[in-house]
Amino acid sequence: MKIILASQSPRRRELLERMGLSAFQVIPARGEEVMDPSLSPEQLVEELSRRKAAEVAATHPDQLVIAADTVVAVGGQVLGKPRDPEDAVRMLTALSGREHTVHTGITVRLGGRAVTEAEATAVRFRPLTGEEIACYVSTGEPMDKAGAYGIQGLGCVLVEGISGDYYNVMGLPVCRLAQILSRFGIHTLALAANKERLP
Repeated sequence: MKIILASQSPRRRELLERMGLSAFQVIPARGEEVMDPSLSPEQLVEELSRRKAAEVAATHPDQLVIAADTVVAVGGQVLGKPRDPEDAVRMLTALSGREHTVHTGITVRLGGRAVTEAEATAVRFRPLTGEEIACYVSTGEPMDKAGAYGIQGLGCVLVEGISGDYYNVMGLPVCRLAQILSRFGIHTLALAANKERLP
């Protein structure tokens, strides 16, 4: 069995490798991410991950596809990736001094079988000055990240604390993913210990 990561995110690629899944192909889903305002953040990320997995699986039906989607929710507002620097400033200003929730939906699909779940992590930002926000945005780091920050990068200095899965904030809840993969006969620790081959 071959594994496909339906994402171009270098962070998700790195996290799969950390899990012991070194042999996988990256084939990003190309469909447009439509934010349906009628869905809750959890429902939204589940639906988007399902669509990504289905798109890639349509042309690779015999391979296991892993797809994920992440959004940030604060005060009833869902934040995806910023459109431009001004949008990044708006998002970071909304997160300053507050707690928000990072939601990631993950779908694992093989043939006609698919499992979709979601993970939520609470993140608390310290109060930020306008100058700090401007400096951070000028680094370019916020531009390809949900909520306009990366906890694993320079954005680490913005975060006072988290409650939940740290890796979920990076965009891939690895503990939950490992549990889902085990249902497909893939046991990541056994693979890492070279005691098991992919089915």
